[in-house]
Amino acid sequence: MKKIVFLTGAGMSVESGFKTFRGSDGLWENYPVDQVATHEGWERDPTLVTNFYNMLRKKLFAAQPNEGHKLIKELEKDFEVTVVTQNVDNLHEKAGSKHVIHLHGELSKVCSSRDPYNHHYIQELTEENSQVTPGTKAGDGSLLRPYIVFFGESVPMMEPAAYEAQQADIFVIIGTSLNVYPAAGLVQYADVSCPIYLIDPEPVMGNSYRNVTHIQKGASEGMKELMGILEKQK
Repeated sequence: MKKIVFLTGAGMSVESGFKTFRGSDGLWENYPVDQVATHEGWERDPTLVTNFYNMLRKKLFAAQPNEGHKLIKELEKDFEVTVVTQNVDNLHEKAGSKHVIHLHGELSKVCSSRDPYNHHYIQELTEENSQVTPGTKAGDGSLLRPYIVFFGESVPMMEPAAYEAQQADIFVIIGTSLNVYPAAGLVQYADVSCPIYLIDPEPVMGNSYRNVTHIQKGASEGMKELMGILEKQK
C-alpha cells in the first residue's frame, strides 16, 4: 500500500470558518500575535492569553470539517495516510483521520507552563468543559497554559514529521506556502523521486522544487481534483 503524507496549513481550515494565524497582518483573530502566541506574551499576561484561547476553543468546537478534510480521511481506504498539520484545530480528527501529527500543538489541550510536554500534565478539554479559569494550576503547581507551540519555541514534533516525509510515496501540501518553514523544510525530506502536489488557490510555489504539480484551488475543490488524479494512477 502506497504512503501519502499530507502537510496542511491555514488554508485547510478556512472553509470550515476556523482561522489559524497566517502571518500577513501580524494578527490572529484581531489580536497582535506577540500578545497571544509568544512566551513573552504569556509571561506578561497569562489571563489575557488564557481567555484568548478559551474564545478560540468555543469557535473550534462549533467548527466542522470541510469536504477537503473528509476526502483526506477517505484516502485511508486505498493508501497509508499520515497528516502533518501546522494547524492547532482538531478538524482532521473530527473528520476521522487516524494518524495526525500536530506541529504547533493542539487547541483542545492544556498543559503545564513549567514543563509543557510532560504528558502527566497534559489535559484534553471537552466541548462541555472547554473554558479554563485564569489562574488554574497544572498537576505540578504551575499555571495551566494552552498546549500550543508559541512563536520562538522549539517544534518537538518536527522529527517524527520529518521521518514520515522520508517514507512518503506521494507528498501533498494544502494551504501553506512552499516558501516558508516548516513546509519548505519537510519537503526536503521527501525522496527526490516522490511526486509533490501543492493545493492552494494562491501562486505560492517555491522556485527550487522539481516534480511539483500545483492545483490552484481551495482545499475541498483541490482535493477533488487530486482524488481524480490518484484514481487514474491506480
